[in-house]
Amino acid sequence: MRIGVTLPLADGDTADGHVPTFEETAAFARHAEAAGLDSIWIFDHLLFRVAGEPEEGVREGWTTLAALAPLVPRVELGSLVMCSSFRNPALMAKMAATLDDLSGGRVILGLGSGWHDPEYEAFGYPTDHKVGRFAEDLEITARLLRGERVTCHGSWRDLDDAVLLPPPARHVPILVAAKGERMLRLTATWAEAWNTAWFGRVDDRLRTRLAGLEAACDAVGRDPATIRRTIGIRLHEPGSGADDALGLDADAPGLADFLDELAGLGIDDALIWSISKSRDALDRIAEARRVHLARTS
Repeated sequence: MRIGVTLPLADGDTADGHVPTFEETAAFARHAEAAGLDSIWIFDHLLFRVAGEPEEGVREGWTTLAALAPLVPRVELGSLVMCSSFRNPALMAKMAATLDDLSGGRVILGLGSGWHDPEYEAFGYPTDHKVGRFAEDLEITARLLRGERVTCHGSWRDLDDAVLLPPPARHVPILVAAKGERMLRLTATWAEAWNTAWFGRVDDRLRTRLAGLEAACDAVGRDPATIRRTIGIRLHEPGSGADDALGLDADAPGLADFLDELAGLGIDDALIWSISKSRDALDRIAEARRVHLARTS
């Protein structure tokens, strides 16, 4: 199993609550690579605005990922996930192909339909028909990254003979974050990878999601083994006593045990959102990876 981590980009990702500087984000990414982890991941948000709570800011993820590419030359570069509503799908394909080329073929393009209406409204994006819009965008992006020429006169997108030139150096894999039946079928139809989140234990919720992916593959005639399965883990500091049904309070051995369980279910990647963005947290994750791989290799 491959192990990746999400990067510090937002309010709350530092000990004193400030938005991390690029230097701080880069230092975290460098240490993750040096510790032996397999991938780094960005979130894609414009702001968080929740009634009764302070507004929260976040760095733009794709720009950050592009800046990091030459600084961490080994790890895979992923998005968990890019909101399809924020960028024209043909431009998104062009951006992904370009970053994949300049990084030496290390990009996995995570896409999702978005959910946080206040950021849509603040930046002038429509909030209606999120999944319908996503369906059009996903098909366009996937076909372009496969080297096709695309003409689309859909409900929301209008393209006339779009093509990526120069062509992508390789087939950039697409990951979709999905749990509902319609989104899972879109994943099975167009994506190379799937993400489900957030988890801290193997439970009925996870088993139901895995079964949903299998059913979606059956519905579209796809072999489920051809989809890379990734799971998001929210990791608290060991001994914190965090009462979080969607997260895990564990030290390195405890995390390694959980990774063993996930591997037994056929999960290919654990993508860890560590609440602490410290070097010590990265070292614990790396130790859990070593223990897990030693037991399963």
